[in-house]
Amino acid sequence: MPDESALNLVQITDPHNVTPELRRDLIGCWIAVTNAGGAAGFPFPPVGDDDVAPAADKFLGRLNPQRSRLLIAKTDGILAGWVVLNRDPYRLVGHWGTIHHLQTHPDFRGRGIGAALVHRLRKIARDELALEQLHLAARGGEGLEDFYGRLGWREIGRWPEALRLAPDDTRDEVLMILAPL
Repeated sequence: MPDESALNLVQITDPHNVTPELRRDLIGCWIAVTNAGGAAGFPFPPVGDDDVAPAADKFLGRLNPQRSRLLIAKTDGILAGWVVLNRDPYRLVGHWGTIHHLQTHPDFRGRGIGAALVHRLRKIARDELALEQLHLAARGGEGLEDFYGRLGWREIGRWPEALRLAPDDTRDEVLMILAPL
C-alpha cells in the first residue's frame, strides 16, 4: 500500500464540488484505463471524450451524500485513480452498496492505489453510510477476482458467458461481496 502521506484520498459527495479540471482528469483517466485494456465500463476500445464524457457526467450528476460518493486518489496533485460507491434508496436493499468503476491510471499501476481506494471506501461505507456489505460485478478473465480476493472480497456467483467482447471472446460476469464491513 502506498505511503499515506504521498497519496491523497478525497471523497466527493456533491456534483457542485467537481471542478472542470477534476471532471477533465476523471474522463482522461477513464479513457487511458479503457484504451490500455482495463475493464472499466467500456468494453470496446478505443474510446475518446465523446464516449466517456456522457457517462462521467451521468454519475457525477448523481453524487449525493446519502446515495452516491466519488473517492479519488491523487499523488503529487495528479489524479491516480478513482472509484464510485452507490447505495440503493430502497429500504429493502438499503443496507448494502455497490462499487463501480474502480480504476487506476496506467501510469500509476502497481503502487497499491486501487487497494487503498477499496480500503478507504470500505471505511466510508461502514462508518459514514452504516452499510453492512458491498457488492460488485467484475469481468471474468481479467484477474479481478484475485485482486478483490486479496482485499477480503469473495465470489458469490457468476453470470456465465454474460459478456461478449468479440465473437470468440465471451466472459463470465463475476459477482462478489465484501461482508461484514
